[in-house]
Order: sequence, then C-alpha cells, then structure tokens
Amino acid sequence: MINSTDTQRDSWKTNWGFILSCIGSAVGMGNIWMFPARVSKYGGGTFLLPYFLFVIMIGLSGVIGEMAFGRAARSGPIGAFGQAMASRGKGRRLGEAIGYIPVLGSLALAIGYSVIVGWILCYSAGSLTGTTLAPGNVDGFALAFSSMARSFGNNFWQTVGLVITFIIMVLGISGGIEKINKIIMPLFFLLFLGLAVYIAFQPSAADGYRYIFRIDIKGLADPMTWVFALGQAFFSLSLAGNGTLIYGSYLDDREDVTNAAWKVALFDTLAALLAALVIIPAMATAGSGLDEGGPGLIFIYLPNLFKSMPGSRILVIVFYTAVLLAGISSLINLLETPIAALQQQFKLSRRTSVSVISAAALAIGLCIQGIVSGWMDFVSIYICPLGAGLAGIMFFWVFGSDYAKKEVEKGRPRPAGPWFSFMTSYLFCGLTAAVFVLGIVFGGIG
Repeated sequence: MINSTDTQRDSWKTNWGFILSCIGSAVGMGNIWMFPARVSKYGGGTFLLPYFLFVIMIGLSGVIGEMAFGRAARSGPIGAFGQAMASRGKGRRLGEAIGYIPVLGSLALAIGYSVIVGWILCYSAGSLTGTTLAPGNVDGFALAFSSMARSFGNNFWQTVGLVITFIIMVLGISGGIEKINKIIMPLFFLLFLGLAVYIAFQPSAADGYRYIFRIDIKGLADPMTWVFALGQAFFSLSLAGNGTLIYGSYLDDREDVTNAAWKVALFDTLAALLAALVIIPAMATAGSGLDEGGPGLIFIYLPNLFKSMPGSRILVIVFYTAVLLAGISSLINLLETPIAALQQQFKLSRRTSVSVISAAALAIGLCIQGIVSGWMDFVSIYICPLGAGLAGIMFFWVFGSDYAKKEVEKGRPRPAGPWFSFMTSYLFCGLTAAVFVLGIVFGGIG
C-alpha cells in the first residue's frame, strides 16, 4: 500500500491493519469507564438513541474528513495545515504554526494516558499475584487506589508501560503499530465478549439488560441527555485533528476512507456496548447503582464487586488484560502524531523521534501523577475539540468542499452523495463548535 508519490514514508500493509489500528485509537477508557456510566445515568436506551445518531453523523463527516485530509497531505497536522493555507496564498508557515495545536494536544493526552496505562499495568500485574483483590472492602480498594494515584505513586509500572509502547513505536507503522493492533484488537473484543457471557449467567443480570435497552420519552426531552451523548460520541471516535489524521497520512489512495470510517465507528460502538453489557449488569447483580464513571469505577468499585463473584481471580485477570489492551492501543495512536512531527519537521530518524517523545512523556508523566485528572480534563475540554475544529476548517473550508470531496472519493466505487458538503462543512464543524462551547460551560462533556 505504498503510494508512488511518497515512497520514503512508512505505510499500512493491509486495509484491515489500518482499520484495526484506527479502532484501537478510538477504543479507550471513554468506552470502558465513561460510556457505561453515561448509559446508566441518562436512562439506558434513552441515552443510546441520541448517541447512535451522533456517532453516525460524526463518523460520516469528521472521521472520513480526518482520514482523507491526512492522506491528501501525506503529513500530520503541521504539514497538512501548512498545505491548506498555502493553497489559498495565506502563507504555509501560518498554517504550520496552527498545526502545532493538535500536535501538542496529542502529546499532552499521551502524557496523561501514560499515567493511566501505568495504573492499569499495576492492576493487571496485581490480578496475577492476587494483590488487586487483597483489600477487604470498598474503603480498602479506595485506599489502595489513592495510594497508587498520588504523586510519584506508580513510577515503576508507568515506566514499564512507556517502555512497551517505545518498542512498538520504534518498529514503525507496518512493522509495529499495524502488527500489534492486528493482535490486540481482536483479543480485546474476545475478552470482553467472554466477560459479557460470564456476567449474563449471574443473578439479576437481566435487570441490567432491561435498564440498558429501556427508552423513556421524558428522558429524550432532557437537553443534558443530548449534550452528553454528543460529547460521548465525539470523544469516543477520537477526533482531535491529530491521531486519525496521522493514521490517514499512511493510507494508499486506492483505499475507500468512507468504508473504513463506518467500520471504525461501528466497532468503536460495539466496544462501548460490550463494556456496558459487562459493567451495568454486574452492578445490578450487586444491587449497586452506576451514576458516575471515571477511574474510581474500574479501580475501586468493580474490583470490589468482582471479589464477591465466583471465579473472581480469573475474572479480574481477563478484565484488566482487556482494559490494558485498550489503553496501549490508544496510547500508541496519541504518541504517533508528535513522533511523526519530529520526523517530518526536524528530519529526525524514527528511533530518535520515538526516544525524544517517550523520554518527554515519561519525565512529565511522572510529575503529574497526582494531578492527571485535571490535566486530562483541560486537554479534553479545550485542546481536543479545538484541534478537531481546526482540521475541519482547514480541510472543508480552506482547501474547500470540492477539494475535500475529490479526496474522499479516491478509492470509492462511486462518488460521494449530495449529503457530503452539508455533513462536513456545516454539520460537523457546527457540532465541533458545540462540543467546544458545551465542554467549557459544563466543565467537560467527554
């Protein structure tokens, strides 16, 4: 799949390797520790209806756009934004300067994610040794987590996590990222499917299923249901003008990005639903509510619940292994954008670029362990939607809708329909602006 115009850059070897890698970038903690809580809090199927609607709208506009934008520019956001501005005679350097915003946003998210992956690694190792289930009650689990999540409380496992990703990233796109995602993404779905089957045989699990799929008309009239469904869909699809764009830059012109985009949106949604089908019925089995997500859900309340269930030792091994796979795949994607930027802008080798970014992520990540929640909130509220909005403006408005449509149609068996211009230039850019404003107003909706 190497493009003849750019033989110096690495590329995807197979279409499914690209799709699985994009799925890996989208499937992350939002699917596991936030989606089930949102489904529970906002009425099960009442939340799912607007969520599905927003996934379709964003998947068929923003995801397609970022993939095609990266492929058209054969570059990350810095080079892509520069080319867009140069096409209008506005100065390539201005566009490149703007392109640093999503690059730095990706690096900042990667730094925060490295802390979270360190937590997951600690609990994964503890699931094998028995320490994860050692606390006697929920207060004990809370104390264990707070001890690990304090400043410099998990240095070893955080370092191990970055060493693992360093090895994968050094091997490149086809030799590292593609190969590992071909393994870990199918395994992730198999593990969570196994968990869902196990939970289905637990008492009272049916109550959880009934709640997940119930629809309350009054709930649909609540604006907050729609606000948080929009935020969940937007952030779950990993749109920030960086990760999807850089993965698209390694894609051949013969590939159909529309086909790839709907598959990414579908499997990301399936991953979120699998997590909900595990976690909500499990909480129902214990007679517990699930109003709030976040780290406390998977590091405090779920291990406390799992401890009381038959086969708890195997259960936590499978669960934290699956969560670890999701965390690693997302971290890989977040690191690729700044790594590619060093390669392209400063002409550094792949190994040197990976080393520099990994060292920076480790040095800063170790220092923010105690404030990582606020760090991630800031980046998610301000930088991610801004980066996605800038990418949308550059591709659909600066390059222009006709140019964007032509790039999206490469590899398609038929032209894009009349929906394209409205869905991309207006609907997607409008939704991105809404995510940015609503995130600020409500202190985050992702």
